[in-house]
Amino acid sequence: MLEFYNIRIEDKEWVKPLLAFSDFRGCEYTFGNNFLWADAYDIKISRYKDFYLVKSGDGFFYPAGQGDIAEVIEILKAYCRSRSMPFRIISSPKVGMERLKEMYGDKINVTSKEDYFDYCYNYNDLSFLAGKKFHSKRNFINRFETHSWTYEEISSDNISECYNILELWSKENRANESAAIAEEVSVAAKGLDSFFRLDFSGGLLKAEGIPVAFTYGEHLNSDTFDVHVEKALSLYDGAYPMINKQFVSRLDNGYKYINREEDMGEENLRKAKRSYHPAFMEEKFIISFKD
Repeated sequence: MLEFYNIRIEDKEWVKPLLAFSDFRGCEYTFGNNFLWADAYDIKISRYKDFYLVKSGDGFFYPAGQGDIAEVIEILKAYCRSRSMPFRIISSPKVGMERLKEMYGDKINVTSKEDYFDYCYNYNDLSFLAGKKFHSKRNFINRFETHSWTYEEISSDNISECYNILELWSKENRANESAAIAEEVSVAAKGLDSFFRLDFSGGLLKAEGIPVAFTYGEHLNSDTFDVHVEKALSLYDGAYPMINKQFVSRLDNGYKYINREEDMGEENLRKAKRSYHPAFMEEKFIISFKD
């Protein structure tokens, strides 16, 4: 019988090859995303043969890995029956949903919610911000460039400055006093705490020698990089588009797309993400089994 347990950083060694095999593009198919949000989303993991299984609350992600998907689905259904809980896949890529529809037909219900779709952008769009549609972004960058500025890759020598930015960003947003802001800060700090062990890549932006923005993320699949965190101080106009452009343009793995994750239905975040003109939304599906 399956046993689900709290994700550990050492699980990265067996999880990443299984994620790579599936080559899904959703942000939840990175080890870093699962590790950082484990507390917030009650994430537990398990392995069945060559499948990576993720349980989040009372639902599951579509399994990543290789082998007989019908077998692993039946194993998950048996796990749920033994606990008198319904079996639900709360996040499935389109290819997974289509596979299950082929297998189970009208025995499943499929729904989706746009709040949880990922924003995926063309790498070249974010690297160059060329053309009329990015005119406003270039204007913000021009404002930032009135400062004497530098960009650095995050390293052991400067990562402490990222913590300083995060602390100041938290103070700027303290008036909000929402659980979501506290959660964001906690997740971002957790990523900095384990930055090197998680194989993250990141960048730090300074203006007049003062740290004002940082970002980090990780390789997602064969053609996509996933940006987990981006934080900038509001006193510096253009810091957000500047750190975004400087970081993405320096990625050197031949990426075609940049995944900047979900907006969770938060209107200001949705507006900001749409302003970068996504190439497409990475759809995710909720699947419930009638039996």
